[in-house]
Amino acid sequence: MIEQEFAPISLADLNAKAEMLTRLDNKYVVSMDMLTKLAPALGAHFDILEIDGKRCFDYRTQYFDTPQMCSFRHHVQGRRRRSKVRTRHYLDADICFVEVKLKTLRKVTVKKRLPHDPGALDQLTTPAMQFVDEAHVDRYEQGSLAPYVPTIQMQYQRMTLVARSGGERLTIDRSLQFWNHQTTEEISPEMLVVETKSAFGRGIADNILRGAGCHPVGSCSKYCIGLAALGVVPQFNKFLPAFRRLLPHLGQGQVFDMKREQSTSYSLQRRPTNATWPFAGQ
Repeated sequence: MIEQEFAPISLADLNAKAEMLTRLDNKYVVSMDMLTKLAPALGAHFDILEIDGKRCFDYRTQYFDTPQMCSFRHHVQGRRRRSKVRTRHYLDADICFVEVKLKTLRKVTVKKRLPHDPGALDQLTTPAMQFVDEAHVDRYEQGSLAPYVPTIQMQYQRMTLVARSGGERLTIDRSLQFWNHQTTEEISPEMLVVETKSAFGRGIADNILRGAGCHPVGSCSKYCIGLAALGVVPQFNKFLPAFRRLLPHLGQGQVFDMKREQSTSYSLQRRPTNATWPFAGQ
């Protein structure tokens, strides 16, 4: 198992390091075989989070968007100011947070979170909505995109690596599953989404990955990939390379170029011929 290539670090020791709530991210789509080859090089610099003997943890996430799918649309359009709202249940620890990810003009990701009831994973309670609005006002000096509705849930297994020096982190996600009230889809456990999180966007892990010929994918939002996998949105050019590597069995559906679809009248409530919009108009 790849996780055995790393020395363990406890949650307390990991939290003692500066938590990367403000960072530059790079995402890679990597096969398990490739990461296994790179594990010794990564293990020379990174430790792996271990809790009660476990090194791989289950996450379940509920995403929220507006009825017009504004969070999705802003991401695909590449807006420099954009946000995502989700609740996340860390299943092994049985703790839950409402989380807001905000992108700044300098492409820095800021994550804010508040404890949340795991029994209300698919709901934004009044305190949660207040927190979401305050997070937007604090970062953008304006409120959130509310109202929000639940869009998709996903679950996956994550390993977290932390550099022995500095605050750099690396997450490795596998066995991704997506579902909504209509359908489900999953990614082969042999294909991984690897995300580096560092202060300047070119850390130790980035150098190791790029040295092996692995390069960041232009866009690999698990939220956007999941929406397209379930047919909630069409496949857009922006995340097509990652989509095809992660979900080759789905083939190539109707592909959209957001630059051509970015008129002021564009609405994700419009239904393309091969996709449905189950949350539009709710």
